[in-house]
Amino acid sequence: MSLETLIGEIRARAEAEIKATIDAQEKEAQRIAAGRDQRIREIREQSARAAGLEAARERAQRIAAAKLKARKLLYEAREHRLEEALRETRALLAEFTESPDYVNVLKRMTSTATNELGKAIRISGRAEDASRLAKVAGKLFDPTPIPVIGGLVAETTDGTRRLNLTFDELLRLREDKVRELLA
Repeated sequence: MSLETLIGEIRARAEAEIKATIDAQEKEAQRIAAGRDQRIREIREQSARAAGLEAARERAQRIAAAKLKARKLLYEAREHRLEEALRETRALLAEFTESPDYVNVLKRMTSTATNELGKAIRISGRAEDASRLAKVAGKLFDPTPIPVIGGLVAETTDGTRRLNLTFDELLRLREDKVRELLA
């Protein structure tokens, strides 16, 4: 073998090794680039999912807050309307105390009080009803006025039992039913 052949062979081997190394390097660079691109895609997809979830959660929170606010406003409006209706009811009851039928109501209230508490009772009412109550209750009438819309309060003479038949108390006791009627 001649020296030139030997050098040619060495050169060919060196070139083959260099080419193999360059090919391996290019393949490794492609593999690294593909891995990098894959990781970038994964990170972007993960970020997009996380942003979507965060946006959905934020949207759900805002919707829930808006619904809660709407329910609160609806409740407040309904409560305002009911309070106004109760004020009107109180005004109608106050008007009723000026009607001739009111005396009959006071008679029935007095009768109920004596049936429930007995004959030894004191009956009191508003100052405006003093003359009416004196006629209806007679000796049982206590002239001490009480600040109410109408009706009367009966109490045993020893103070152990009391029956509140004022319009205020009757309305308060039946306020839930009145609210149902007005709603």
